[in-house]
This record gives sequence, structure tokens and C-alpha cells, in this order.
Amino acid sequence: MVLKDIYIYPVKSLGGVRLGESEVLERGLRLDRRWMLTDKNGRFLTQRGHPQMALLQVEPGPEGLTVFHKNHPSERITIPYRPLTDSFTTVVVWDDTVEAQLVSEEISRWFSARLGIPCELVFMEESASRKLKPKYAVNGESVSFADGMPYLLISRASLDDLNSRLSSPVPMNRFRPNLVIEGASPFAEDSWKEIRIGSCLFRITKACARCVVTTTDQETGQRSKEPLRTLSGYRKNGTDVLFGQNMLLLEGNRIRTGDAVEVIRHQQPSP
Repeated sequence: MVLKDIYIYPVKSLGGVRLGESEVLERGLRLDRRWMLTDKNGRFLTQRGHPQMALLQVEPGPEGLTVFHKNHPSERITIPYRPLTDSFTTVVVWDDTVEAQLVSEEISRWFSARLGIPCELVFMEESASRKLKPKYAVNGESVSFADGMPYLLISRASLDDLNSRLSSPVPMNRFRPNLVIEGASPFAEDSWKEIRIGSCLFRITKACARCVVTTTDQETGQRSKEPLRTLSGYRKNGTDVLFGQNMLLLEGNRIRTGDAVEVIRHQQPSP
């Protein structure tokens, strides 16, 4: 098995970026979900409620992140890697409350105009604390603005299995993984507990429950019923539809596409 693809999503719920290599950190891949859009009450915004966010693409550059509209590429703005204000605010991601830094009033106005909703762009400083829930943490790890875990892994064979059941195949970007594995059997990742990718060791914490974002075409922002409807027919556990595995980092500092993937430990079978 090998690491096929690496993806980051610097601004939560905007377009992803494919990388050839990346630094791995406790909170996730470098730059991954370190920025986030919130409403005026500080609550996080995502494609769940605003599918038009898929139309804003991000490109890391030497001075910062360039964001542009996929349908109107001339509409673009640069987000500096360091915020332009010294102002902090309290933001909410699910049931977590986090201190975040306001990036720029001008940049927030740009996003508000493009998305058609009042919003603010915030940044997560290294000093900000958003701890994993104790039942998943190993050493009191923190996470970025991601939904709940630092890393999301999916095998290519699992997507191929899903697409074999769909009348219109969907691309991997519907599931917004960080790491894509090639060479495993479909859903083999369900049984893994610890894996090594290159020189890095990861702990798998739980399966990823999927939501309406998977039904959003990342190129058009349009929604349909698939692939969630088909997935729910064979990947449902209780009320959750599962696809992919959440992980945290145990050791290591860099990964590259083509790195060997080795299963170190499997999940203990349920009694």
C-alpha cells in the first residue's frame, strides 16, 4: 500500500489543495483548517448550510493564501499568513468554544460579498486550545478548526466500491480527505488501529460519519441525493453513514505521496 494523495483545506469548507508532501503536526497537516469563516455571532460556517462555499478555491503562495471564485477567477483576494489585526474573538465549532484572531475587516467584507452572507474570517493561533475529546486523545492532543479530528483517511478502493454502485461516479473531493491510500481492499481501513505512513505513525480514532456535504458537487455547488443515499444502504451504523477513518498523529514530522503504508495494529474485534 502507498500514500496516493495528500490534501489540505486551509480555510474550513472552501476548496481543497492537493500536495506532493506536507509537514505533519499534532493539529493536522500544516495549514489545514487554520482559517475559518464565522457568522456575526462567531459560529462556524460550512458547506452544510452554505454550499456556495465550494465555489471558492484556495491556493497557498509565498505571501499567503490566494482565494478566488471558480466561476469568476478574476475575483480574488490574498489572505496573509499572519493576521492583519490584533483583535481576538470567541468562536464556536460544534460544541467547542475557541479563541481566534480576526484576520482583516477588508477580507471579511470580500467573503461576505462573494457568499452573500455577513461573515468574518478568523485564524487559529498556535496558542489557541481546542482539545480532542478525552475518549479519543492519547496525549491530550489539540485539533484545528476541523470538525473533530486532525486527520481523515480514505482508501481509493473504498471510493471505487461506492462508485461501482452509483449511476454517476463521484470524485474523492466529495469526502474531503487529508490522506488517500492506494493498494488496500475496499473498506480495509475499517479494521485498522495504528498505521505507519513513511516514517510517521498514526492512531485511528473512529469512523467518519458523513453529512450532506458529500452530496455537494465541489465544482458547481449544486446538490443531489447521491452519494449519501447509496452509502446509507450499506454503510449505515445506527443513524450514522460511515465513510473514511479519523486519525491522530503519534510520531513523525513529514509525509510524501508514494510513501509506503503499513498496518501496525488492527482493531480488536467486538465481543
